[in-house]
Amino acid sequence: MNVGVFGYSGSLSDEKINRVSGLALEVGKTIAQYGHTLYTGGRDGIMELVSRGAKEMRGRVVGILPDGEVGNMYLDTRIDTGMDFTMRSLILVKSIDFVISIGGEVGTLFEIISAYCYEKPVILFEGTGGWTDRIDKVLIDKKYLDNRKLIEVKKVKSIEELREYLEVINDKM
Repeated sequence: MNVGVFGYSGSLSDEKINRVSGLALEVGKTIAQYGHTLYTGGRDGIMELVSRGAKEMRGRVVGILPDGEVGNMYLDTRIDTGMDFTMRSLILVKSIDFVISIGGEVGTLFEIISAYCYEKPVILFEGTGGWTDRIDKVLIDKKYLDNRKLIEVKKVKSIEELREYLEVINDKM
C-alpha cells in the first residue's frame, strides 16, 4: 500500500519538529516494516524524518514535490509536479491509500481535509501538535469531518496503536 505522512515542514531544529522527531522516525520505520511505500511532500521537517526512518529499514520512499524543489536526501523517487504547494498536495493525496498526520500547519490541514474528501483513511497521531491535534475539536461524533460521514478519522497515541491499525489494514489486503 501507499502510505502518506503529512506534518510540519521546516528545520529539524525547530522545537515543534524536534519534539516529535523520534516519533516521526519510528512512523517511517513502521511503514517500511509493514512493506508499504511511504509518500510525502518530499521536503524537510516531518517529511525528512519519516523518510529517513523508512530508509533505515530499507523501505521505499516517494516525494511529491512542489515546483523546483529538490527534496530530501532519503527519497528513492522524486516527482517534481511543476505545481505550487497546494496543488502538489492534491497529487500526493490521490497517490496514497491512507494517511498518517503528525502535527502540521495549514498545508497539513488542507491535506487532511483533501484525504477525507477523497475517502482516504486518515490517522491523526495525537499529542503531536498543530492541526493534527486541533482538528479533533471540530470532528462530528468524534470521528467525522462533516455530516456526510465519508470516512472515519482515526486517532492513535502510540506506535503500538499504529501497528495495531496497520495489522488490521494488512489483514484486509
